[in-house]
Amino acid sequence: MKMLRSKKALSPVVASIILIAVTVAVSIAVAAWMGALTIGFMGSSSITITDYSFVGGSGVAGNNITITMKNTGTKQVIISSVKVNNIVKTFTPAANATLNAGDTGKVLTISMGTGSWSNGNPYKIDLFDSSGSLVGSTQPTAPGA
Repeated sequence: MKMLRSKKALSPVVASIILIAVTVAVSIAVAAWMGALTIGFMGSSSITITDYSFVGGSGVAGNNITITMKNTGTKQVIISSVKVNNIVKTFTPAANATLNAGDTGKVLTISMGTGSWSNGNPYKIDLFDSSGSLVGSTQPTAPGA
């Protein structure tokens, strides 16, 4: 009789361990699935500057920097401001300031204005979206004399 009681006591313990293991496995699977859904809904904003050129001559007011861009993110990006060496600059054309996901070859011309570029100097170019977040950056060096 004593052996039967010990066998019956073992069964609920094993059943409890199995239930706990199944519950943990299911909760991990649900957490991974929800995490994948969240990342898909959020999307990302990222611009890669694929090419640049310095237009004009050193020391001439009104020199420009032309950049070619690619949207490497998963959502549309609207570039609202451009900074060169932490100074806000104007850019054209405004129509190219919007890049859909996967767009390539979009060109912006950044006007240096009175702060024209000089031969051999590096220029940090930062692109910001309409929310003020940094979406792209590069640091080209102006051509030598």
